Amino acid sequence: MKVLLVFALIALASANGYTINKDEPVLLKDLSVEDNGEINGRITNGLQASENEFPYQVGLSLKKTLSSSWCGGSLIAKNWVLTAAHCTNGVSSVTVYLGATVRTVAKITHTVSASNIHQHAGYNPTTLLNDVSLIQIPTVEETDSIQVIKLPSIASSYSTYSGSYAIASGWGRTSDSSSVATNLNYAVLPIITNTKCALTYGSSVVTSGTICVSTPSGVSTCQGDSGGPLVLESDRILVGVTSFVSSNGCASGAPAGFARVTNFLPWIKEISGIYY
Repeated sequence: MKVLLVFALIALASANGYTINKDEPVLLKDLSVEDNGEINGRITNGLQASENEFPYQVGLSLKKTLSSSWCGGSLIAKNWVLTAAHCTNGVSSVTVYLGATVRTVAKITHTVSASNIHQHAGYNPTTLLNDVSLIQIPTVEETDSIQVIKLPSIASSYSTYSGSYAIASGWGRTSDSSSVATNLNYAVLPIITNTKCALTYGSSVVTSGTICVSTPSGVSTCQGDSGGPLVLESDRILVGVTSFVSSNGCASGAPAGFARVTNFLPWIKEISGIYY
């Protein structure tokens, strides 16, 4: 999965005293897409998911006036989906695919308008700060294919999770030059400290609202995985929302960045009432 966006903030990062690798970030809109305007594919060098393996994973087909795009998301309640703000920014409607392993073959779909999208008011498309959105959908029943993923508890808000392994999943590209794939893919990746991640992207990008993973052997999130889940392998708790990667490519070996869910627990509670 080629994590979505990245930013031209090398000067800012250097000003903050970090040594930046040759990984200049780039916004998602500046990355190439398929001819149909949708973002497609699967996780770079990942594994193919079995049916019902990640029942909390949702797919999102997002519509604007003149374009459409594809993102991932996580079912965090029977009527709420958590995704990335850069996915929902400026959209007029979204179709939510639930219970899918093959990308557009869902057990249930719901189409909702922009009024059901609650984008973080502090989202900054330049720095990707506060890259989270909530989507309210009609209530669904849990099945083998559709299940809610648990959020971290409020009490664990200060957990860094560094050294733990987490599962990223989605329908993003399988390589930097791949064509469309149809099956859900995943990768198990080690969470790293923000200090280490900031050595690549700088502290203006990597903030307390960011969580990063290393991408050994070119295994990473990629374009089309945006908004999808990063879940602790040990106890299946949602800790990240897929946000950005290096402009050098998904398989470049640079860290992949996610919105840190613990940082947004108060906001999620305020909008949806969900908390633990």
